[in-house]
Amino acid sequence: MNLPIEPTLTWSHGMFLRNAAPHRVIAGAIHYFRVHPTQWRDRLERLVALGANTLDTYVAWNFHQPRQGVEADFSGWRDLGRFIDLAGELGLDVIVRPGPYICAEWDNGGFPAWVTSAPGLRLRRRNDAFERLVGEWFDQLVPVIASRQASRGGPVVAVQVENEYGSYGDDASYVRWNRDALVQRGITELLFTADGGTDFYLDGGSIPELLAAATLGSRGAEAFETWQRRRPGEPFFAVEFWNGWFDHWGENHHVRDAAEVAAEVGRILDLGGSICLYMAHGGTNFGLGSGCNHDGKRLQPTVSSYDSDAPIAEDGALTDKFHALRPLFHAALGRELPELPEHLSQTAPVLPAATLPLTHGTDLLELARRGGRSGGDQVVRAKDPLSFEELALPNGLVLYRSTAVLPAREFRLKLPGLADRATVWIDGELAGRLDDTTAAAGLAVEGHGAAAVLEILVESLGHINYGPLTGAGKGLPGGVLVDQRYSFDWEHTVLDLEAWGAAELGQLAAAHLDVDEPADAHVALPGSGKGFLWVNGSLVGRYWGIGPQQTLYVPAGFWRPGRNEIHVLELELAGSSIELRERACLGDSQADPTGAELAD
Repeated sequence: MNLPIEPTLTWSHGMFLRNAAPHRVIAGAIHYFRVHPTQWRDRLERLVALGANTLDTYVAWNFHQPRQGVEADFSGWRDLGRFIDLAGELGLDVIVRPGPYICAEWDNGGFPAWVTSAPGLRLRRRNDAFERLVGEWFDQLVPVIASRQASRGGPVVAVQVENEYGSYGDDASYVRWNRDALVQRGITELLFTADGGTDFYLDGGSIPELLAAATLGSRGAEAFETWQRRRPGEPFFAVEFWNGWFDHWGENHHVRDAAEVAAEVGRILDLGGSICLYMAHGGTNFGLGSGCNHDGKRLQPTVSSYDSDAPIAEDGALTDKFHALRPLFHAALGRELPELPEHLSQTAPVLPAATLPLTHGTDLLELARRGGRSGGDQVVRAKDPLSFEELALPNGLVLYRSTAVLPAREFRLKLPGLADRATVWIDGELAGRLDDTTAAAGLAVEGHGAAAVLEILVESLGHINYGPLTGAGKGLPGGVLVDQRYSFDWEHTVLDLEAWGAAELGQLAAAHLDVDEPADAHVALPGSGKGFLWVNGSLVGRYWGIGPQQTLYVPAGFWRPGRNEIHVLELELAGSSIELRERACLGDSQADPTGAELAD
């Protein structure tokens, strides 16, 4: 007879117990998919030095399985098991948050685009199509986690069920299905839900039979009182304490005062609560990983940096916030404050400042017509413009091409429903650019009463990761209007930027850098408008002249001794040089001294 396995982490009378002994969870979030794998150990060592006893990480489904019909990848940068094992080697417990929805300001909240666009699927509720796909994903993911549970000698002591579900829906049967899907695949350690720190969020996302954790950035004492009233006997665990915040393109860089953060953390600890910093180390939205928000009026794409004003900065530097929180965490665990290891107090070396001439490549429109390849691509034809999802493209660019008879007068070319950015050419001449705030009104164009070739290059700015618009598609969902008349019969050329190799990159603007010893770098593109940066064939991320972010962090792991190749795909205004700077510049700061109810 197999007896039930007792979880390592339990709770009783408002207190966590670890193997039946009183325990306080002092955790920090670090996402393996936002940290170059050569830096995993370093960043985890810094978390230990901060005073944490626990690592918290999300699992991004689309990072492992971006394409339909392909087995999930758990190798190399995607080796979640290795990341968990490293944490265990350093003495950390691990909390895993497998979703399937994670938010995290990550593209599509972690869902692959092929999942959210699947026929008949209804997201994050009891639905056969959704449950089947999540079940198949969990069949591959959960064994990686289950085999590393503390009951089997590993460091995993807790697994989250879904994520902030009370911010999205109120289907308690779905939360229970998610829990059962984990249990049936071998999760025996503590299971919990996480929701905002008020009655409203608890009403939708928590269930009586699971521990409820809180997500908040301020008013911890008020949330503590709510938990005493709503969840009597449970320990108060702020599984996300937002000690900083992320940035959107075109807005200011967020910072939060270190002393104010320490005071708020101290209040939670003084009440006997447990806490997890979101983020302890934010890292970087490499490639096309950054998601978007929507404020009800416009799309708000997240920048490439995920520094989040965290205690451990994007480049690993230990900030004032690190030094303000470190004594609190060690004291909360009954420890004397140890000396900081010397190798952690040193600044990571950076490549010397330099200005590199940028040699321009193929014209953007010609490049798009070829799909980035010198030989050209097969096009996909359809009556209406197809979405990125219908074209099996997770993110990147699509060139839409059609011939339309234009009126012999001024008219407006409209792209209703465009969620991103589009560059429009008519008969090969640039007509203008549209985004989600201008697409419905369209461009004013002088027509000549004759047929013309319309070419529209649409850039995905990232899928929405939070709220009711999560899962919304990319492309031209409302079609293309010449005044009120639709234009049909479209050709589509896909530019899959994350899959580009030498043939495609060879068509781009380029620079070269000779390196003696690889080191971190902060790369700027002064004079350039908007685009993408590759180093030695790896897509580092997006840049955009509107800021706030002005430099892209390129870790040492991207560089190699000798000659290094840098490529740039510019969409708007080509600069003449690339700069390596000795310090990061994330833009003008917008102080957030109160935590400001950041989830509202």
